[in-house]
Formats: sequence, C-alpha cells, structure tokens
Amino acid sequence: MEMSRRSVLGGVAAAGAVGVGGAATAAAPAYATGWRHREYVLTGAYVLSMDPTIGDVVDGDVHVRDGKIVAVGKRLRGRGPRIPADGMIAMPGLVDTHWHLWTTLFRSMSSTSADTAYFALNVRLGTKATPGDLYHGARLALVDALNTGVTTVNDWSHNLRTPAHADANLKAHREVGLRGRFSYGTPQGHPATSLIDLDDIARVKRQWFDSRRLPLMHLGLAGRPPGLVAESVFRPEYDAARDLGIPVSYHANSTRAHGAIGMIRQLGEQDMLTPDTQLIHALYTSEAERAVVRERGASVSVSPYSELLIGYGIAPVRDMVASDVLLTLSVDTMSLVGSADLWAVMRLATGLHRGVSEQELSVNTRRIVQMATIDGARSLGLGDVVGSLTPGKRADIVLVRSRDVATAPRTDVPNLLALAAGAENVDTVIVDGKVRKRGGRLLDVDAPRVVRDTEKALAALLAR
Repeated sequence: MEMSRRSVLGGVAAAGAVGVGGAATAAAPAYATGWRHREYVLTGAYVLSMDPTIGDVVDGDVHVRDGKIVAVGKRLRGRGPRIPADGMIAMPGLVDTHWHLWTTLFRSMSSTSADTAYFALNVRLGTKATPGDLYHGARLALVDALNTGVTTVNDWSHNLRTPAHADANLKAHREVGLRGRFSYGTPQGHPATSLIDLDDIARVKRQWFDSRRLPLMHLGLAGRPPGLVAESVFRPEYDAARDLGIPVSYHANSTRAHGAIGMIRQLGEQDMLTPDTQLIHALYTSEAERAVVRERGASVSVSPYSELLIGYGIAPVRDMVASDVLLTLSVDTMSLVGSADLWAVMRLATGLHRGVSEQELSVNTRRIVQMATIDGARSLGLGDVVGSLTPGKRADIVLVRSRDVATAPRTDVPNLLALAAGAENVDTVIVDGKVRKRGGRLLDVDAPRVVRDTEKALAALLAR
C-alpha cells in the first residue's frame, strides 16, 4: 500500500492500521504496512552516521533504495520523493538489547506491596497468562518501541508456557514488524530441575525463522546460567542452542549473591562465553570476569533504571567501559520501570558513569549513543546490517526534531540526543526502508485500539 508523498510528509495515518487482534483491513497486508516507496532521499538533516569513516554531515542527505542505504552525503540525487528533514537529526534507529515485552501488559504495576514485587507479580500473573495475553503485552510494547525510535529489540520472552504462547508472541512481531531477536525462555514458575521445551524451540526455528515468516528477526535462547540451575540443566540447554546455531543470553551476576557465586566465571570455565553470548545486568563482576568477557567477545546489556528500581544496585557503566567490554542498553520491563524511553536510559547511563567516576569528563555522550546504536547492533549479531548510517546497510533511521522547545537550540548533537531528546521529539521512524512514523504520528497502527485491547486483556487476566 502506497501513500501519496503529501500524505506522508503531513504525517497522515495510513489505511489498514493494525487493530483488534492485530488484523489489518482487507486493503492492507498483515505485515508492517507503513509507507512504502522503492526509492527516496531524506534531505537537509544533520546526519549523525555513527560510522567513523563517514562521520557527521551537516545539512546532509540519506539516499534509500529497496530498504537499503545507498549513500550518505550532500546534495544527493535519486529517484522518488525527496523527504525534507531540515531542522532534524538523522541517526540510526535505537537498539534495545533486553526487553521482556510480554510484561508490558501490566505496565507500572510493580513495587507497591509484597504481592506486586516484580518477581512475585510475574509469577502470579504469568502462570495465569493465556497466549492472547502474551500477544497483547508484546504488541503494545512493540508499538511503544516504534513510537519512541527503537527499531531493533531483543524480546527476552520468559513466559512461553506452551507452543501456542510462543506463536501468539511471535504473531505480535509479525504484525508490528520491528527488527531484532526473539529469545525463547522458560515460563514463569518453571522448575529449576526441568529443561526448557527444546522440541518447541526447534519447531519455532523451523516454522517461524527458517521459513522466513519473520524476515527481520532471528531466534535466540533465553537461558539459565550456572548457579541458577544445575549443570544437568544449563549444559543441555546451551548445547541444544549451539546445535541449532542460535545465540544465547543469560541474566548473570545481577545481585551481590549472584556475583559471589561467580556465574560469569562459571560460564567462562564451561566455555559458554562466545561472541554469541549476551550477559544481562552483570552488576557484580570481578576484573577477571570482565577480562574474560572481553577476551571471549561476549557482550553485556545493562538496564540502569530497572536495576535501581528493583534494588539490585548501580549499573557498572564505568567499570564495563574501562574494561573495554561491549556494553549495550535496555529498558528491561515495563511493569517495573514504566517507560520505554531509551533516551532516558542514555541520560542515566551518562550520569552513572560520571557520578561514579566523580569526573564530568569521564565519558562523552557520543560514546553513550554508540551503546544504543552500533554497539547494540553488534551485540545482537547485526553490526553488518544496522546500527549506523552506512551505505549497504539496511535503512533503519530515526529523525529527531532539533527545533522543539525541549531540544532547541541545536548545539552539540550527541549531547542533545543523550541529554535532551525524548520520545516526544521523534518525528520520523523508518524500519527496513519503510516509513512507520512521520510528523510525530504512527502511520499504520491504530494506537488507541491497541491500548483498548490491552486494557481488556489485563482486566480479564486480573479477574482470573
């Protein structure tokens, strides 16, 4: 479905929006409609490419063809519409490397009582969750991500109770259409002595990923590390993932107790740290553990807000940067933190590094933006696909308004992005060349309808 150039530039919503159950109208395809044009040029932006060979281009253009970046420069020529981006910053789409999408169903519900403490709430509601509940939670999260400028997400799906739950969660991805990883996890309340459903992981790989039903995504394992489960569980799960050729991800060294038993050290001793291994939180690590993470090429994802709010402690941004570990950022879970604003996470990461260092100049904001773009892409194995505005890469692009009251006047652009910008300043979001948001409005999602559906699903879950 194509819209006129005037409609796109004016931010008019496309027909065939995702509605009840994610179904599209008869006139629109079910998968990520958006505004499609084979070729166009974004013109007049401040281009923050995050590619060191290209650098920043003031009053620059980005030429896109067939979903791919063709060129970045000045006064570029190309067929198709010329989309004005003056007064805006063109940058790579944000990459969130660890997000429990399904928990968005009960956003901001944690931490007011013992019953709503994060883990207790997950178990209480998670064990009653239907496949439709996972669908609605994941769909709302993905729409929220799209609206805020996140174009790639690692869905750490840790409540896959049945094959139907997995399929419903994946259906939300198919309909909203972001890029990323689906990390298949154990359901809430799953015994620590029992293996994950390895047969269903293989089925999901075959039916959803090998068949290209989700062309922008790949499959991973949301695993359980040494110290949380016995070797009779973590080893077969890891080996099965490697046999399937999929990456693995672990919550490790999150608390002082976890740090004391050295989950990351044990992963290293088991030869389970590779470039395909992602570690989450990792607040309490030794210098030796950080060194082995760096040497083996694994990555770390921190979520500074959730780690504070759950009482884990302070994200080790300074220590990870000093150890030259591949460090990335995430929002983690909406039930705990409430907001999917990765821009705010960048602000907090900057402050934590400088505050712990007791030094204003300990880290610059370009380094923080790098964590949320190219480093995030690298950690998910997508560094050659997205993460920078580089010719040959796929066109995942965000335009941020620099003339809003909250962002003007434009001075230091990385500072503006990491310290001033927020979801409300995101004008345009492009995923794989498709314009999904323009003029501050989602083009192909009926957001009020998505919200209503989610509210009904939560009411039914709470009644159960």
